[in-house]
Amino acid sequence: MSDYRERKALIGGGAVVWTRTAGAGPQRVLPDGCTDLIWSGTGPDGELIVAGPDTRAHLASGPPGTRAVGLRFAPGAGPAVLGVPAHELRDLRVPLAALWPDAEVRRLAERIAERTAGRETAPGRVLEEAALGRLRTAEPPDPVLAAIIAGASRGTGVAGIAAAVGLGERQLHRRSLAAFGYGPKTLGRVLRLNRALDLARTGVRFAEVAATAGYADQAHLAREVRTLTGVPLSRLLAAPGG
Repeated sequence: MSDYRERKALIGGGAVVWTRTAGAGPQRVLPDGCTDLIWSGTGPDGELIVAGPDTRAHLASGPPGTRAVGLRFAPGAGPAVLGVPAHELRDLRVPLAALWPDAEVRRLAERIAERTAGRETAPGRVLEEAALGRLRTAEPPDPVLAAIIAGASRGTGVAGIAAAVGLGERQLHRRSLAAFGYGPKTLGRVLRLNRALDLARTGVRFAEVAATAGYADQAHLAREVRTLTGVPLSRLLAAPGG
């Protein structure tokens, strides 16, 4: 069984630092609208990769016992650190060296290697420091992102979100692609899925989950869960880690 833990990141903004030790078999990573900067302990010196925003579940695999540490940015926050629009990373896992200068990635890998021996928290701290350094010189965040997230979370339609933030629908779509990796409609589906799963994990009946999370009915919830995660809700909750 894999072991997973997370904590709030020092950089704030809803970011978290997570640690996962691989168990037997792949781990199902669900879409959440986020991007991650990840150090994986594979190979002699480990590797640095970026996980883009997913539109469907991703199966992460590795030899049992392999440790990975990631800095997960809240929806819309990753591009400021990673330096590329989110849609360029959608459903992808790419080496950090494909996005940052080789010398910068090398220095980051060396700092992790120097500080990791015997210290489980070291990779996460180094990733946070790297992100903070980049945020100091990044452009200010798009001021409409919070309102887009709020509207998508409430289930507001695209036209309603566009009107609320004072944008045309096409402009809203372009800015959502750059920030989140997909348009506001898909963002809403992903956020609704995670809200539903949070409820279901507490033991709430599926029919009540559907009504509370904003699905038309339980059948609609079942279809969306299978589409976005690849498995039925009952199987998803029964898996190790739920």
